[in-house]
Amino acid sequence: MSSSTSLKVHHVYSVAPPDGTTATTLPLTFFDILWLRFPPVERLFFYEFPNPKTTTTSFFDVIVPNLKHSLQLTLQHFVPLAGNITWPLESSKPFINYVPGDTVSFTVAESEADFNRLSSNLCEVVDRENLIPRLNISHEQASILALQVTLFPNLGFCIGITTHHAAVDGKSSTMFLKTWAYICSKLGSLTESPLPGLSLREDLIPFFDRSVVSDPIGITETYVDSWLNNEGPNNRGLKVWDTINNEEKKEQVKGLFELTPSYIQKLKQYAQSQVNVKVSTFSVTCAYLLACLVKVEKPKADKVAFIFTVDSRSRLDPPILPTYFGNCVLPQLVIAETNKLLGNDGFINALERVVDVLSKIDNGMLNEAKNWMTKVQSALEGRLFSTAGSPRFEVYGIDFGWGRPKKVDVSSIDKTGAFSLSESKKNDGGVEIGLALNKGDMEAFAAVFDQEIETL
Repeated sequence: MSSSTSLKVHHVYSVAPPDGTTATTLPLTFFDILWLRFPPVERLFFYEFPNPKTTTTSFFDVIVPNLKHSLQLTLQHFVPLAGNITWPLESSKPFINYVPGDTVSFTVAESEADFNRLSSNLCEVVDRENLIPRLNISHEQASILALQVTLFPNLGFCIGITTHHAAVDGKSSTMFLKTWAYICSKLGSLTESPLPGLSLREDLIPFFDRSVVSDPIGITETYVDSWLNNEGPNNRGLKVWDTINNEEKKEQVKGLFELTPSYIQKLKQYAQSQVNVKVSTFSVTCAYLLACLVKVEKPKADKVAFIFTVDSRSRLDPPILPTYFGNCVLPQLVIAETNKLLGNDGFINALERVVDVLSKIDNGMLNEAKNWMTKVQSALEGRLFSTAGSPRFEVYGIDFGWGRPKKVDVSSIDKTGAFSLSESKKNDGGVEIGLALNKGDMEAFAAVFDQEIETL
């Protein structure tokens, strides 16, 4: 049975922070405003049941209540996630607003679909669609977080998370998940009060003070003006951009590939034998994927664009805490000549472009920040490749108390055409890559991905 018709929704809970939580307003910085109308970020975490004795009854009697109760306890540390983004007429810029009564949607569902196929390395995109929770977004306000847990009887469950891009970046949303998992794993029994003696690790305590992000050159105003004048004057609407349509999604499959540690080392050694540049796992991975994708798609344009984001927390002057919660990434734009990427030295040409952009970051993280809105919007008009996620997020370590994930999928890239990066589930230093292509291109990519590295 197709998973598109096999989902049964049991409950849609509205989970609020604990009683007594006060109203909170959180301003958006230019890091946040940049992503105001970009599509939400979606991720799926597939978990196998820890033993054959885990039944449907124990899922509803133990797993769901633990997840729900620990979510409420987690929200007391992440109150803005229960609020909404709004942009009233009297405000010069959008902001996050939480008032008592605001909640996070937490859906509990059951699926008859094939769990093993959905959590495998190759699956149709449409078959995972109903596992993804949806944000409530109108022109006037936008929710920030939505969650869904889906049972696959006798096999496992999937936790889906959707976050608004203007509220959190990947590092922040992963910190929330890690905190939720940590608290859930510590639940000894179901209680209505906070767990006695449970304190969060320092790396799980979010830092919300937006005053640490200085803006002496007016980047915020530039981004605000750009959104206000996008698609009409004084446009304060919060509807996000459309991406891929449903007909295109029907033709797509999602593939998962891995660059093993030995492959990464081979790419680095070859790169250093060809060019005198400092290379990293990130740079060789992105360059290799870009070269492979261009060879598969063969774009007609003379040039292609590639965007990746860089965490700015440690690069600002002065640096800010790694637990800063919100967006603190800026996109970096690589422009490469298509014919050079199609050639035998496509990997090296892509690498030189990526390394060149990376080398300029340390000369001033915010030097070109005022122009980023224009650059990103212009890049969207042509063939754009991009990344999502990071091996540094360590998503395969997110254990709610029933074991590590079998599979982590960045499902939002199915709509944006990006490729996702994470650490290998083997925890051996490899890099896991996810991407969505039509079936013919996916077969071609799988062949090119294996062949290109063998020729180096």
